[in-house]
Amino acid sequence: MKPVRVLIIGAGSRGTAYSQYIQKHPEDAVVVGVADPDEFKRNRIAEMFGIPDEHVWDDWTGPAAGGKLADAAIIATPDSMHVEPAIALAGQGYHLLLEKPVATNEADCRRVIQAVQDRGDIHFAICHVLRYTKFTQTLKSILDSGRIGQIVNVQHLEPVGYWHQAHAFVRGNWRNEAESSFMLLAKSCHDIDWIGHVIGKPCRRVSSFGSLFHFTKANQPEGAADRCVDCGVEADCPYSATKIYMGMLEKGQTGWPLDVLAGEVNAETITEAIRIGPYGRCAYACDNDVVDHQVVNMEYDGGATASFTMTAFNMAGSRKTRIHGTRGEIYGDGEKIIVTDFLTDQTETIDTSAADGTMAGGHGGGDDGIMLAFLGAVSGDTPEAIVTGPQESLETHLAVFAAERARLNGSVETISL
Repeated sequence: MKPVRVLIIGAGSRGTAYSQYIQKHPEDAVVVGVADPDEFKRNRIAEMFGIPDEHVWDDWTGPAAGGKLADAAIIATPDSMHVEPAIALAGQGYHLLLEKPVATNEADCRRVIQAVQDRGDIHFAICHVLRYTKFTQTLKSILDSGRIGQIVNVQHLEPVGYWHQAHAFVRGNWRNEAESSFMLLAKSCHDIDWIGHVIGKPCRRVSSFGSLFHFTKANQPEGAADRCVDCGVEADCPYSATKIYMGMLEKGQTGWPLDVLAGEVNAETITEAIRIGPYGRCAYACDNDVVDHQVVNMEYDGGATASFTMTAFNMAGSRKTRIHGTRGEIYGDGEKIIVTDFLTDQTETIDTSAADGTMAGGHGGGDDGIMLAFLGAVSGDTPEAIVTGPQESLETHLAVFAAERARLNGSVETISL
């Protein structure tokens, strides 16, 4: 069978990551067109695949204006720019891999899902990549076997990381809700979706609390400047851009997040980016307004409950989960699953990191996992491999929107489809 022909719509970090997977697996797919307003980013992917100039565009309207050029499209544009290309390309019959979130508001999410369902003959996957890891697949099989009985409660932690918060959600593209989306949608719709997948039932009621606690002008240290390179107290600040980015460079890091600051990553370009670019601003003097910590409480069909915590104030790392059942409990950290049986009082540890050495890549193998599933579905080999289809993804998005309404209004929100 011929490789799946793919368009990349959005050539930033996510679009590039999926392109790199395709580059490693030329027998499965090939990129035949790319669209992005940034000349360096789109040309980088064009050079990877030898794409002719006529199939290199500065925005998504280029490929949408002509006839169908490929089998599938990967839409990895900024959060607020998913809707129009998704609807247009779905209408043309492209199979779609759409970065999360579907859209930044409930109405637009429904528009995209309706467009896909109206078409009826395309494969559609949302990039809730956590579902596609070996860890999740193993955990889900244990739960579905009934080994710990009925799920009563789930506790789930998303440790964003102090430097990641400062990078992406204070200085970066997801710092301001008007320009991107609110924090729970931008960062943690992964997690709300994952909890729903684990429990296996729809969420019905939700409450939430959270705020922008620390990264505000009121907390700027005395004597601090608005740029790290000009700051007299920078050496005592854990959020110093110089400390974070130059520290990464000194350790030999050249990929994300440094490649967000500069196309060519070296000491000179990163120093210049810190000096004049947005990533060199004081973490207490940016135009950020998204929360830096949040808790969400959820109730599911049948009475099971879940609590989710997202916080910036940690060293970052894998998500941590406890699942309490009627016959046992499970602790998981993204790699290891520890199962305790109440009948025998015995504990078993399962290391999923050693389960499949072929599954690499970001998000614990989820990036590679979703590409394998999506391309398998499009090629016709494994159409059932997509587990983040339109209807279930809509349900978990609605839970996220309800949680944000609850946070803003101090309410308990009921979710209806």
